[in-house]
Amino acid sequence: MSVSTISPKQLQDRIQAGETVDLIDVRTPVEFREVHASIASNVPLETLDTGAVLAGHPASRPLYVICRSGSRGKQACEKLAAAGCTNVVNVEGGTMAWDQAGYSVVRGKKAISLERQVRICAGFMSLAGGVLAITVHPYWAGLSAFVGAGLMFAGITDTCGMAMMLARMPWNQVSKSPTAPAVKNCSTGSSPSCCS
Repeated sequence: MSVSTISPKQLQDRIQAGETVDLIDVRTPVEFREVHASIASNVPLETLDTGAVLAGHPASRPLYVICRSGSRGKQACEKLAAAGCTNVVNVEGGTMAWDQAGYSVVRGKKAISLERQVRICAGFMSLAGGVLAITVHPYWAGLSAFVGAGLMFAGITDTCGMAMMLARMPWNQVSKSPTAPAVKNCSTGSSPSCCS
C-alpha cells in the first residue's frame, strides 16, 4: 500500500497559509513528552484506535501523521487507510526532521527513544545468549539466533514486536498524576478538538 507523504517544510507552509492542520504523533507518550511539534496530539501507535481518531475527523481534510523518523508514521497511515481514511499523509523524516528544520516544538523531560531501547535490549539478549552458550550450554546460542531472526523479520516487514512490547512498559508511559504535564491524546478523548 502506497502512503502519501509531505515534507516538514510543505506542512509548515500550509500552516502559515492558514490551513487547518490535524497532526497526530504516534510515538510513545514518553517520547512525545520529550519533544513534539507544537501542533501535534499524541495517539500512540500501540493503542491507535482508528475508529476514535476518524470519528471526529472530516474526511475532506487531510490527517497528518508524524513519529520520530517516519517508520511508525507509515504504519499508522496504513492502519488508518485500511480503516477507511482516504486522506492520510505521513510527515517525511518525522519529528527529527521537523525539529532540525527549526519549526515550533514543545520540549519536556528527556527520554531514551524506543528505537534505542530496542537496540539496547536486542544487543543485551544477543550478548547474553553468546556468553551463556560458551559458559553454560550450547543451546543458549538459540537466544542469539532468535533475536537475530526477530531483527531480520523487523527489517523485512517494518514491524518490530520488541518495540511493541517495550512501548507498553511502565517507563514508556506518562504518569497520570496531577503534577505531570498533560499529554493530549485523541484515543482517550482528553482533547476532543485534536482530531476534529
